[in-house]
Amino acid sequence: MKEQIDTKENPLALKTPPLSSEYTMYTDVKDGKEVLVCTVGKTVLLYDYRCLEDLHTMLKQHGDWMELGSADEQKPAKESTVEAWGRSSENPVGGWYGLKKGLRGRFGMYIPPLMEALGVAEITHEAKGNKMRAK
Repeated sequence: MKEQIDTKENPLALKTPPLSSEYTMYTDVKDGKEVLVCTVGKTVLLYDYRCLEDLHTMLKQHGDWMELGSADEQKPAKESTVEAWGRSSENPVGGWYGLKKGLRGRFGMYIPPLMEALGVAEITHEAKGNKMRAK
């Protein structure tokens, strides 16, 4: 999957689930860890690269559509959503997949479209309340 995401010089262009905003994503290594670098305007967010495989596995086990539930780090995530799972002590990393303190949220906004682009998940594209499931 990594070769499909590309590098800083040629990042993958994506749109948020409601198709209302654009952002880019590429892979890099930071402090010896593989990361996904998500750039939204001038804001740069970092996510643990392993979230792609872990989320796909969880969605396969879930077996049905799951609400995205995107929220900023400072706001609580709605229960039983992709966002809640992405910060839960019950996920494989035992907490946040977001790596940049203060900007660890929005997992449910930026990771699902990447997974859709990689062909491992599908998401809905409504104005609100979007969902995803594994392919």
